[in-house]
Amino acid sequence: MDRRTFLKRSGLTAFVPLSPPCLFASKPLRRRRPSDADWPSKAAWKRLNDQVDGNLIPVDFPIDACIKDTDGTECKNLIADIKNPYFVGDHPGLTQTLGWVDAWFTKPSVFAVAAKDANHVAAAVNFARENDLRLVVKGGGHSYQGTSNAADSLLVWTRHIRDVSIREAFVPQGGDGKQARQRAVTCGCGAIWMQAYDTVTTKAAAYVQGGGCTTVGVAGLVQSGGFGSFSKHYGTCAAGLLEAEVVTADGKIRAANACTNPDLFWALKGGGGSTFGVLTKVTLRVRELPEYGGGAIFRVKASSDDGFRWLLRYFVGFYRENLFNDHWGEQAHIGSDNVLGLSMVSLGLSTEEARKVWQPLLGWIARSPGVYTLEPGMILGSMPASHWWDVQWRKTQHHEVFHSDPRPGASDNNVWWTGDAGQVAWTIYGFESLWLPAFLLGDDSQEQLANALFAGSRHEMIELHFNKGLAGAPREAIEAARDTATNPAVLNAFALAIVADGQGGYPGVRGHEPNVEAARKSRERVHACMNELRTLAPNGGSYVSESNFFEKDWQHSYWGSNYPRLASVKKKYDPTGLFFVHNGVGSEEWSADGFTKL
Repeated sequence: MDRRTFLKRSGLTAFVPLSPPCLFASKPLRRRRPSDADWPSKAAWKRLNDQVDGNLIPVDFPIDACIKDTDGTECKNLIADIKNPYFVGDHPGLTQTLGWVDAWFTKPSVFAVAAKDANHVAAAVNFARENDLRLVVKGGGHSYQGTSNAADSLLVWTRHIRDVSIREAFVPQGGDGKQARQRAVTCGCGAIWMQAYDTVTTKAAAYVQGGGCTTVGVAGLVQSGGFGSFSKHYGTCAAGLLEAEVVTADGKIRAANACTNPDLFWALKGGGGSTFGVLTKVTLRVRELPEYGGGAIFRVKASSDDGFRWLLRYFVGFYRENLFNDHWGEQAHIGSDNVLGLSMVSLGLSTEEARKVWQPLLGWIARSPGVYTLEPGMILGSMPASHWWDVQWRKTQHHEVFHSDPRPGASDNNVWWTGDAGQVAWTIYGFESLWLPAFLLGDDSQEQLANALFAGSRHEMIELHFNKGLAGAPREAIEAARDTATNPAVLNAFALAIVADGQGGYPGVRGHEPNVEAARKSRERVHACMNELRTLAPNGGSYVSESNFFEKDWQHSYWGSNYPRLASVKKKYDPTGLFFVHNGVGSEEWSADGFTKL
């Protein structure tokens, strides 16, 4: 008998309108904090510590040293060290992005399980679920949205699960007789991309599609969809996933692949980090590596606004005719100072072939010497692709492209690109992204696109990340990405436009506090800039890992038509919402801090 029939037969229906609306509502779930009487006891924490082989640790907060005494030795050492992403990654109480003004600032968990294997992760998940604790997962700690930290929480810290190994004839679990054996690489969830590239490219002369930034976590990038410098050729990182080992909210260690738990497997490919479980291991497709990788890095300054408009108009057409293919990726920067900065990479082209591609643009610039100036320091050429992440080889060639971890005893491979240095220990003021559909490169739209780029650049610099749009990629790469959770808008986008601003600083650190007034003005400029492009692509969608903390209608912006399917998978594998991240699948059912079920 259903509830309505029962009420009618029992004569209670007449009283229902007089009852308060919450009469039949259950008490909302609220996760526990250390100040609560029912916070786990010391004995309970001791039992967890025993289960994880003594790897439960209290989490300290190095920034406290500067809040207490800015002039002290500890603070001075921290200010010097915190620009080193390897130092940041080795501390469970730090994140690479320190915060976002008016949104969040990094805060340490109470305890962390410094997990060494999947069983440790499962023990932490069970403990959090059984004790109604806020659970956080951190590997690389790169999240702009602050998803890898939360005060009053239990942290699953995966930094130590970082083995990387080549698999010469891999078949996913349950795939015998159904899938062919293939070359793959298996990475622990704490591995970063520099470790993966060292194993696959530098040592094995092959390729795995990962991220451009060397210190990003492998597992986190898979779950966000993931783009690297060469995604225009190989596709997304998520599309290369063959199998994941994942601990779900019930504490079970599961395999997820095309044959086993295929719905979970699909959701893990771009459905958002730390949303459906804790990845403990990922196995990714290994690809053939072309002979050459290269770069085209130079800046062109226009002497007037009109000259800059003409430069942008010419470049849009030049891009479509010469660069809109799987040989070229990375960025163009369009600045308010009337400078077009190009920082692009090539794949499979020799130096001679690459220079031939750029000759029409360079010749056009040279024919107007009073209007355009090619700034000194141009780089245009190629190198052996197998040495792309080879630190020792680059040193012998005097390629000053890496910063190195200066700590005594640090690995020689602890490096990061000089262009990524500004992201370390920064505080975000504003950040927005938008996929730009390829129809904007059409003959009848190029001028509109160039005008919008110019208008936007009057507010803030625009970055066009060509490798983060898959239009122009091979059919195989596009179809593989279609079978992921990433917003389908990426399939028809020629680039991802990013507009962002930020500075260093943390609240309470005298002399190093964020400038809140400047941040808010900057956020307004970022928004005004992006609105110029939204007039051309009003429903373009946004990339979940590089987007606005205050994203409107984020469900459709990040995942488009895939969101209902993702929500269904979330309900199946995490019915109580143990895994919460800001603007993650299912997060609309929780308070902003993830502590109270709405």
